Amino acid sequence: MAAERDQLEVDVLIVGGGPAGLAAAIRLRQLAKEQAKDDLSVMLIEKAGDIGNHGISGAVLDPKGLDELLPDWRGKAPVESPVTSDAMWYMTAGGKLAVPGFAMPPMMKNKGKFVASLQKLTKWMGSVAEELGADVFPSFPGQELLWEEQRVTGVRVGDKGVDHDGRPKSNYEPGPDLLAKVVILAEGPRGTLAKQAIPKLGLNAGKDPMVYAIGVKELWRCKPGTFAPGMVIHTFGHPLPNDTFGGGFIYGMADDVLDVGFVTGLDYKDPTVDGHDNFQRYKQHPALAAMLEGGKLLRYGAKAIPEGGLYAMPRAYADGLLITGDSAGFLNGMRLKGIHLAIKSGMMAAETAFAGIVAGDTHAAALSGYETLFKDSWAYQELRVARNFHQGFKKGLFAGMLNAGLAMNTGGRAFGVVDKLPGEEGYAQMEKIAEHPPKAIEHRAKIDNVLTFDKLTDVFNSGTMHEENQVPHLHVADTNICAERCTVEYGNPCQYFCPAKVYEPLFEKRASGADGGYDGRLQINFTNCVHCKTCDIMDPYQIITWVPPQGGEGPVYTGM
Repeated sequence: MAAERDQLEVDVLIVGGGPAGLAAAIRLRQLAKEQAKDDLSVMLIEKAGDIGNHGISGAVLDPKGLDELLPDWRGKAPVESPVTSDAMWYMTAGGKLAVPGFAMPPMMKNKGKFVASLQKLTKWMGSVAEELGADVFPSFPGQELLWEEQRVTGVRVGDKGVDHDGRPKSNYEPGPDLLAKVVILAEGPRGTLAKQAIPKLGLNAGKDPMVYAIGVKELWRCKPGTFAPGMVIHTFGHPLPNDTFGGGFIYGMADDVLDVGFVTGLDYKDPTVDGHDNFQRYKQHPALAAMLEGGKLLRYGAKAIPEGGLYAMPRAYADGLLITGDSAGFLNGMRLKGIHLAIKSGMMAAETAFAGIVAGDTHAAALSGYETLFKDSWAYQELRVARNFHQGFKKGLFAGMLNAGLAMNTGGRAFGVVDKLPGEEGYAQMEKIAEHPPKAIEHRAKIDNVLTFDKLTDVFNSGTMHEENQVPHLHVADTNICAERCTVEYGNPCQYFCPAKVYEPLFEKRASGADGGYDGRLQINFTNCVHCKTCDIMDPYQIITWVPPQGGEGPVYTGM
């Protein structure tokens, strides 16, 4: 669409208002003030309507990153409670076995940590960034990278006021082009712009593929006295089979709010696995049902989690470009934590960008200092110990737990002896129906709308809103593949792996005597989307591309 676009030039442009992007903005402005460079212009853009609206995590917060970034944060940043108790349960269908305290793995002990809401934390960090002089703009989705040959020069913000067919409406507003000496991508997992840059620049050359999990979560207001604030419980086992990675978490927040969620690895074999359904079945366990009895569902959400580890992290610098946080794989799956790593990565990116701008050199060679800072940091040491964590579960739950335990004592060696286990694309692990007759579909949760909820009810409780008359932000390259191949080979797994009922395959086999194909269509209910990006990750043909919708749309993750 030809349009006259506004242009704005800044020194540093940050895409994404999560902990990594906000830490980068804060650190840049701190450095500017410390070194009398107060004219350094820092802009942060975020696709959500307000900073924090798309923030979702467990979360048990390791304060290490915040302690470095904002040493006086205690008493200012909104956290729910210090961790007051730790537990780990092995779940069977009807019971649980608590791991004795002496046998608790060290990485699962959370003394000195905090139960927190990522939405509240990032909202506060946004205010700090603005107070320091950063320009923070919500409702600005980064849609496209701008280039000069192989150099990133800026970002084009998505247009507003375009109808379903791509025609301008009366309120049409072309997105501006934002030009910068350095662009820092902090979009979260499977970032749209990172997905453009990484293959174009070969930033994943020699790296393992990133593998993901999906976390599905609800907030509940429980009966007073049900639990203590700061209670932390992690679980493994039921409802997952031995060959599927994942587990649950139960965190006590303030004001009788219980944070409960379930993680399913996106490298399963059965094409009918459904992360949302796993979570509903998890809540039906007697131990959880008792906690939630008499409570009320407050909020729902879902998010992809980058689990690939150190060897799956792309090269995170290029000419005019740095990549941070979940977009670059800064997450420790062994500890179930990433916020502190995101903050640290944002700080290191800020220090690298600042040095390059002051020196007048923001080419890749100058920005490679980001990698040096990383390798000299505690973040690298932590991720090195966890480098084979997820890969160890390919042999099953108990093999994975054994591997994790040995890694703590061998510097991260797999099963105590191997430096590196191979990583594999998660979607490629899905087996065709002929190879793996589906079983997960046989054990669906019974929906009662008291304890368990269907996907559409949960979408309502996510606060998700999208204007219907716009170009859908979920792009399927070839729906003929969905009809002619996926229906036969995998049974349209998009209807299962999406936690928001976005995909409805409406295909029917042609009448007997025809060519054996299918008629119908794939209905895409894009207005349901909760921005988890599971479809982009797990589609077995890799023909789904998730891009941001109009600015300000999507979920509103209050308290998440």
